[in-house]
Amino acid sequence: MSALDGLEVRRTTTAQQLADGLAERIMAGAFGPGDRLRESAIAAELGVARNTIREAVRILELTGLVRYEVNRGAVVIAPTPENVEALYTARERLETAAVSRTPRPEQLATITKAFDELVAAAETGDKSRIVDRDLAFHQAIVALLDSTRLDEFFAGLTKELRFYLTVLSRSESPDEVVAEHRLILDALRAGEGDRAVAEIRAHIDTSVEQLKRLL
Repeated sequence: MSALDGLEVRRTTTAQQLADGLAERIMAGAFGPGDRLRESAIAAELGVARNTIREAVRILELTGLVRYEVNRGAVVIAPTPENVEALYTARERLETAAVSRTPRPEQLATITKAFDELVAAAETGDKSRIVDRDLAFHQAIVALLDSTRLDEFFAGLTKELRFYLTVLSRSESPDEVVAEHRLILDALRAGEGDRAVAEIRAHIDTSVEQLKRLL
C-alpha cells in the first residue's frame, strides 16, 4: 500500500475561480476602496451558493485585497499611507539585500529574461500583463537570496503589490516602467551592487510617493 493511496489532485475550486474573478474586478476598479462585497447580492446575481461566495471572499481576505469590518462585513481595502509604507519597506529590505549579492550567470539570465518579457508586455500596452511581468522581474531579483522561504514570502507580498501596481499603472506609461527596470538590470549586469541597491531604492521610493498622491 502506497502512502499516497487515496490522495486526489483536484481542479481549482469554484470558490477560487470566483475569488480570481472578483480580484480582477477589484484591480480594474469595478469595486472601489471601502466598497462592500455583499455576499447575498453576489450569490444571487451569479446563481451560486452564498457559502461559496463567502469562501471566495475569505480567499480574497488572505491576499490582502479585502478585510472584514464590524457591522459592514467584507470590504475592499482602503489603502492608507501607513499600509503603503509598511508593504514597500518590506519589499525594499528584501530587494536591496538581494541585489547587493553578485548574481550567478544563470540568475542574471533569469532576470534578463524577465526584463525582456516586461519589455514585450510594455509593447502591447496591456496593463494587466505589464503588472504580471513587473512582479516576475522583482521575484527573479528576490531569488538572488537563494532562499525558498523568502521566495514564498515575496510571492505572498505580490498579491497585495499587484493591487498597488495596478493603481500605479493608471499614471505611469509603459516606457517609464521599462526605463526604471532597465537601470536596475544595467547595474546588475555591470556587477555594481551599490548602484543596483541605489536604483532599487529610487524605484521603490518613487512608487511610494506616487501611491500616496494617488490614494
